[in-house]
Amino acid sequence: MSGENSSAEDVQRVWDVVVVGAGPAGSSAAYAAAVAGRRVLLLEKAELPRYKTCGGGIIGPSRDALPPGFELPFRDRVHAVTFSNNGRFTRTRRSKQMMFGLINRPEFDLQLVEHAQKAGAELRTGVTVSRVEQHGSAVPDRRTVAVVLQGGETVLARAVVGADGSASRIGAHVGVKMDQVDLGLEAEIPVPEPVAEDWKGRVLIDWGPMPGSYGWVFPKGDTLTVGVISARGEGAATKRYLEDFIARLGLAGFEPAVSSGHLTRCRAEDSPLSRGRVLVCGDAAGLLEPWTREGISFALRSGRLAGEWAVRIAEAHDAVDTRRQALNYAFAIKAGLGVEMSVGRRMLAVYERRPGLFHAALTGFRPAWNAFRDITRGSTTLAGLVRNHPMAQRALTVLDRRTDPVPDATAEDAADDDAVTS
Repeated sequence: MSGENSSAEDVQRVWDVVVVGAGPAGSSAAYAAAVAGRRVLLLEKAELPRYKTCGGGIIGPSRDALPPGFELPFRDRVHAVTFSNNGRFTRTRRSKQMMFGLINRPEFDLQLVEHAQKAGAELRTGVTVSRVEQHGSAVPDRRTVAVVLQGGETVLARAVVGADGSASRIGAHVGVKMDQVDLGLEAEIPVPEPVAEDWKGRVLIDWGPMPGSYGWVFPKGDTLTVGVISARGEGAATKRYLEDFIARLGLAGFEPAVSSGHLTRCRAEDSPLSRGRVLVCGDAAGLLEPWTREGISFALRSGRLAGEWAVRIAEAHDAVDTRRQALNYAFAIKAGLGVEMSVGRRMLAVYERRPGLFHAALTGFRPAWNAFRDITRGSTTLAGLVRNHPMAQRALTVLDRRTDPVPDATAEDAADDDAVTS
């Protein structure tokens, strides 16, 4: 490109890549594009750091997708999981090695943004994107996307990555379709030292009373993150579940520092991931694990891919090449995260019908516990487990076919806090 053209572009502020949303997906996209040497602008409507409703569990795939040199700000390291089935049949299983870590999202997200900035991305906070335009008077040529901000300012880019959350405006532009919407409710509860000590290094997972629901307790020093999730449309029942859950844990006497709610949305399998020079990733694309609704690893991994392919789209000189690169991005997402989501949908369908079976397997069947531990540590994925272990494949196939409910775990399974070391 000639110096004259470069000067003209500087005046018009044409960025190679503009990323909308500075959560894990957006920061990962901005980092990937910036580390490739491109001019990257990262837009965020909030001021940072900001609170997000999220359990804050960092499993193996999340850890493996972080930028080089990233030091995780762990508040705790998990070596034990207590399982209960709607408050009953409580058992704890332990691992000699750390399974996953727990973080607070405000500091984790800020650290990711700082890594993107160190790689060369420019950050603007307190700006809301109204819409993106790929045609019309705001767009100078076919290689440019106009990002229109609230107030009328227009930012020009060769490629745009939408990472603006589950209610994404960029997702609406792309035409993202969701086929599963769930409501998560959460409380951040400060607790005294003896209570915090009792929870140190141990999380609780409770299989809930509504189909597909579950609750969790994640310890983070002097605060417990307590939450529940269930299908949208069960708002009153979900709120009651959280209240009952907190009460039976003996935490009702402690005042939450934060109480919040959030809708999680999973994409339909045929949902688009791009439109022209605009890509979507993370929650904006509906990319999360349908059974557990785990989204951080999906955000980090899809964000990195979106940033890498946004660079290629920024370099594309015509619509054919742009389309080719966008299809390659979609293929990369579907070949990895899409396969995991497909297995997660099957797992959710089985879990909705037979939560007692899951509880009995994880608390009383060592291979099931080993699989859970390996997935959280990142030595395998849900999809990899089903693909590479014939027994898991057969078990899921059999469960897919059977719809008759199975009773909850029996009294023999009900030894309270029975520690099993593996």
